[in-house]
Amino acid sequence: MKFGILTGLRCVLISLPMALGIPVAQAIADEAAAPAAATAPVASPAPAAPVPAAPAPVAAPTHPVLVGVDKINSGDTAWMLASTALVLLMTIPGLALFYAGMVRKKNVLSTALQSFAICCLVTVIWVVIGYSLAFTPGGPFLGSLERLMLSGMAFIKDSGQVTVSHVATTIPESVFVMFQMTFAIITPALITGAFAERIRFGAMILFIGLWSILVYAPVAHWVWEPGGWLATLGAQDFAGGTVVHINAGAAGLMCAYVLGRRKGYGEDAFVPYNLGFTLIGASLLWVGWFGFNAGSAVAADGRAGMAMLVTQVATATASLTWMLVEYFARGRSSLLGACSGAVAGLVAITPASGFVNLGGALVIGVAAGVCCYWGATGLKHLLGADDSLDVFGIHGIGGIVGALLTGVFADKEICGASGSLLVQAIGAFSTLIYSGIVSLTLLLLIDFTIGLRVPREHETLGLDLSQHGEQIS
Repeated sequence: MKFGILTGLRCVLISLPMALGIPVAQAIADEAAAPAAATAPVASPAPAAPVPAAPAPVAAPTHPVLVGVDKINSGDTAWMLASTALVLLMTIPGLALFYAGMVRKKNVLSTALQSFAICCLVTVIWVVIGYSLAFTPGGPFLGSLERLMLSGMAFIKDSGQVTVSHVATTIPESVFVMFQMTFAIITPALITGAFAERIRFGAMILFIGLWSILVYAPVAHWVWEPGGWLATLGAQDFAGGTVVHINAGAAGLMCAYVLGRRKGYGEDAFVPYNLGFTLIGASLLWVGWFGFNAGSAVAADGRAGMAMLVTQVATATASLTWMLVEYFARGRSSLLGACSGAVAGLVAITPASGFVNLGGALVIGVAAGVCCYWGATGLKHLLGADDSLDVFGIHGIGGIVGALLTGVFADKEICGASGSLLVQAIGAFSTLIYSGIVSLTLLLLIDFTIGLRVPREHETLGLDLSQHGEQIS
């Protein structure tokens, strides 16, 4: 909306001299054409005073800039610091517990460690190169390398200056970097649910590192950098339905295909270790998601409040819907189903949270509950992939549902622009295809070089002991 206001102001200012110049010139022409008076000579008309040129409008910054600390909004900054902490809690310990509770006892520690290790790995990647690739103007598909190692970011106490990002001008850039880092962390961590219980730890680290650079950063640039091609097209993704969930879902599906099915899949009963862990993890995800969605307003304002409200409503609606569908399909509702439904609702409302009203949130919640239940059951069997913890069924399908319905229910009064189903579809399926192709390529290369999957005897023993020499007593 800010750029629309500036563009409109520029047009008005440019047209002002023309609007003034036309009647002045017409008056001079009319006076010259009029017959001279018989009684007295007519004096030559004084030349019209030149119309002063309109001042050039101040362009919105396209690069991070140094500003005085008095330009920083303390309320926005406090909210974004809190939101950053909330989103980090979504991965550690939220996602770690959510996933660890669903795997078998012999793989609990390895599953939790994957989320923890990714947090460490992506932190370093983000500050070294990821942020520069995602959030510098560069080009429509990828940013530049000018912000390697966060080059140019500063806080100068003596002069009272601090760097702000060109896409978040009321908070220090350091806070914006941290906030976006937490998104870069949780996105690849979500993928780990697809290859749970069978991937080599070293291969996982290599894949996630390369994926963060070659997939996550470019897609984030497409959508959230103002010059990105999807942003220019008008794609609406308030908090990451495309960047986070469709992206991770597509990668997860490729992981499930390339690594193959777990030993005993479809034959043995895979009993979850502790669904209490899953409930705690889902609850942490739910609460942390308020930072994820409402924090994406990058301000402590009415839009953040609305995003928080619709997030709560869609999540509750999706969980209730999942439980209802499960009851009719299986004759009972389950704790795992309630948790899965809640996460499905959180995923689907993510792209829409800053754009839709209460009615839209209710519809998105119902759609997420129905579609993601099908994604984790019927579609999963149709695809024939052992997506261990339903990453594609919940995050991929939920992200697509949310992205498309954002185009349907985006409220102009809230976001300043109507949605476009066509543009949303282009964004969703472009991300799905790009992430799928690059992820598949990386997986095949790693499998060809160092190998992706643990030996069958290690899988039988469990990754806790075979990969890490630890176990739950």
